[in-house]
Amino acid sequence: MYDTIIIGAGMSGLAAGIRLAHFDRRVCILERHTTIGGLNSFYRLRGRNFDVGLHAVTNYVAKGARRGPLSRLLRQLRLSWDDLGLAPQIGSEIAFPDVRLRFSNDFELFRAEVARAFPGQQDNLQRLLAELVDYDDPPCERSRRSARAVVGQIIDDPLLVEMLFCPLLFYGSPSEHDLEFGQFSILFRSIFQEGMGRPWEGVRRILKKLVRRFKELGGELRLRSGVRRIAVRDGAVEKLVLDDGTELTAHRVLSSAGWPETARLCDLGPPEGAPPEGRISFVESSAVLNRLPQELGHDRSIVFFNDAPAFEYRVPRELVDVRSGVICSPNNFVYDPDDGRPPLEGLVRISALANFDRWAALSGEDYRLAKIAWHDKMMAAAIRFMPDFRSAVVETDLFTPTTIRRYTGHTGGAVYGTPQKRHDGTTHLKNLFICGNDQGLVGIVGTILSGITMANRHALGDL
Repeated sequence: MYDTIIIGAGMSGLAAGIRLAHFDRRVCILERHTTIGGLNSFYRLRGRNFDVGLHAVTNYVAKGARRGPLSRLLRQLRLSWDDLGLAPQIGSEIAFPDVRLRFSNDFELFRAEVARAFPGQQDNLQRLLAELVDYDDPPCERSRRSARAVVGQIIDDPLLVEMLFCPLLFYGSPSEHDLEFGQFSILFRSIFQEGMGRPWEGVRRILKKLVRRFKELGGELRLRSGVRRIAVRDGAVEKLVLDDGTELTAHRVLSSAGWPETARLCDLGPPEGAPPEGRISFVESSAVLNRLPQELGHDRSIVFFNDAPAFEYRVPRELVDVRSGVICSPNNFVYDPDDGRPPLEGLVRISALANFDRWAALSGEDYRLAKIAWHDKMMAAAIRFMPDFRSAVVETDLFTPTTIRRYTGHTGGAVYGTPQKRHDGTTHLKNLFICGNDQGLVGIVGTILSGITMANRHALGDL
């Protein structure tokens, strides 16, 4: 019998496994697929490596910093800053038709940009900063309020409200148009006040470091080991039945597979009052270039764009909504030229809202042709907000909501899980707990901290 079985070898599950194994707990991570990472993973196609999910790591701090979520994560996992190899962003932008707001890892730039573009909102921005919920504040009535309602009472310029919400919704909201004010606060702090960085090798560097540390500590990782059923007895998990019929037992189970998805695996199915499944999903197009984006006149790390004064964050009627999106240029982070690494190939990645049901209804040739058509439409949408890079493209790929479902198990390709989070990680079973997106923390750092926090609270409480 294991002390803890963890379902899912994504960031959260791996972090929880490291934390438990460090204290000599017998822990096993089960992963249905042949690779690790879940939503934030990587793959190889026609001789090139591609990332899935990761644009940047938020909550960035410089080497040596002792405060903030990223520093806490490193301490809890006994990792060094160099283990992640993060390079800071050059600078990013929120781009609407008539207004652009630049921001970087220095919050004063964003403050100055708001003052320039919205001179009447400087005091209101300061009021908003004072209202933000801190990372460590326990969930309360104020943190669960509609962020639209709270922010709208403070910022009285509708366009600035939309521009503030655009990157935050794209980077963490499981709900259409809005999110809880507590999550708004976390995202605002992590993106604007702390900033973003990116590992040179992409997400594979972080994942490989986590797996190596987990195995060094004696943890067991089983790939191709999906859970078919969670057997329940007397209000607790009795055993896990795997896809191949193998049965495993543990004192507790920690699932990063999503709360609705985990509940469906339990005998008798989801309990009464179980949360709804998420609906927010994306497509992401990758375009490899024969030169660097800066050589084409593009020096932004990330651009959050929207082509109208109002930003609609909703499941689109069509396969993809190209009115808004996120443009990421991995080359536009400050990599050390003296570290001996080969230069990165030019790359532009574009993400946009997508309709899972419509993608899932396609098959065969229709699916393939839709990928080609929407890749072209996404590039055409992006060049409204950056120089035209299409003549430099030498390779492309696009993943869809059905790809997300296949590699994460999230129903509907829901990137951020259910809108109703389990902040304390508990479920209807006394030894089954939730970590990851559905525990309520967001982003790479938040997901990893979720695994650490839930391991500390529910499996290491005796320490």
